[in-house]
Amino acid sequence: MGKRPRRSPAEKAMAQYTDYSVKEPMELMEFLAARMPDASRTKLKSLLSKRVVYVDNVITTQFNFPLQPGMKVKISKDKGRKEFSNRLLKIVYEDAYVIVVEKTEGLLSVNTERQKERTAYSILNEYVQRTNKRSRVYIVHRLDRDTSGLMMFAKDEKTQRVLRDNWHDIVTDRRYVAVVTGELEKNYDTVTSWLTDKTLYVANSTYDDGGQKSITHYRTIKRGNGLSLVELDLETGRKNQIRVHMQSLGHPLIGDGRYGGDIAPNPIGRLALHAFKLNFYHPVTNQLMEFDTPYPPAFKKLFLKQHRSEQ
Repeated sequence: MGKRPRRSPAEKAMAQYTDYSVKEPMELMEFLAARMPDASRTKLKSLLSKRVVYVDNVITTQFNFPLQPGMKVKISKDKGRKEFSNRLLKIVYEDAYVIVVEKTEGLLSVNTERQKERTAYSILNEYVQRTNKRSRVYIVHRLDRDTSGLMMFAKDEKTQRVLRDNWHDIVTDRRYVAVVTGELEKNYDTVTSWLTDKTLYVANSTYDDGGQKSITHYRTIKRGNGLSLVELDLETGRKNQIRVHMQSLGHPLIGDGRYGGDIAPNPIGRLALHAFKLNFYHPVTNQLMEFDTPYPPAFKKLFLKQHRSEQ
């Protein structure tokens, strides 16, 4: 007998999952029971609690999650995964190569030389080392401490290198939502400037003064109560880019004491910036991975107050 052909890393990665397509509306538990008739209800609940069931690439633990035709359900064959629960960080997706998380505001992505404290990086390292002491996660990109939302970590150096070296080709959509002071005049626009990191703040210039060219596209979603709800699409990802660009328009972010949006009292008690969408081609399988989270409820409430007062 000849040797079996060696599988590529992409084939190995794809083989880690059992894939199912949803043909008709039903709850997730009912769907799993139909696809795995020999498994007990306890066993199916265990799969959900171990976070190895995905609906459209997002870890789903809700047994009565409503499935719709066209959705894809994946079950990971990695049964050794440890439980994870942390109020500062939620794992949205995990495989052998990447972890996608949603972090809360106030949590650093990674320590700096000046700041030594608990971070998204340290929390995830503790988690992966519960399965293998030699495991660790690798930084790919960062979110500001006061920004909440989606970010990605690699699980090995090779994957980190692929993601960093090809970031603009791999990441197809990375968007934020913000609430800014004042009502923006334009529905759509692009801000281009050159940013220079001065450690405590980022300096902004409308001409090339040796800083990094920075481009932000924005779309105004809603106006009211002297505020605007804005979606922001980054063409570049510089430090504090959104905050500096919105300040340059005269519409700083709510809760931004550094760049001029520090309304007293802050109506939501946080910086009004959330990374709500992250789409990328998987660095190993090349599959398009799409993740999004709802706008933070606190952002929406800023606009509901006005509607109540008008009634």
